[in-house]
Amino acid sequence: MPRPLLIILGGLPAVGKSTVASMLNETGRFSYVRIDSIEQALRTSGEMGPRGVEAAGYIVGYAVASDLLNGGNNVLVECVNPIEITRAAWRKVAETSGAALLEVELYCGDPHTHRQRAESRIVDIPGLRLPDWQAIKAREYEAWNTADLHIDTSTTSPPDAASLILAAAQKSAQP
Repeated sequence: MPRPLLIILGGLPAVGKSTVASMLNETGRFSYVRIDSIEQALRTSGEMGPRGVEAAGYIVGYAVASDLLNGGNNVLVECVNPIEITRAAWRKVAETSGAALLEVELYCGDPHTHRQRAESRIVDIPGLRLPDWQAIKAREYEAWNTADLHIDTSTTSPPDAASLILAAAQKSAQP
């Protein structure tokens, strides 16, 4: 049995992660873990206390992804993944599960396009409050030097981005 594959699809809000992830999910090749959905479910539970979700969404995501990988599933995780600590944790999930890993950073190289996307997107998770343009610009986001793919969504269409990821996934999954 081939080893499972963990794809981490990250990048700032409004770069197109959900659009590309949806296309990848439609292939039926991956179990899909969306950190925004986990974090909103935690908020909705009312049990997070005054400090809010903080790292809890990612910690739940690591556990869910690990269970899925250990069950032999290929896993696609969609999250901002903004700092090295979260990126290293995903690498540890893959290592501990014996899974291949593909790290993909989506970014929007055109600030005007990025802002337009941020200001026009529609919430698809009930109750989720999307960050505005100022919050996106102010967000902590470290350079992602370990990503296997860096895809500029201002010059690459969502279907083309999904195709690039699928091609890289096929190579990553080979022994």
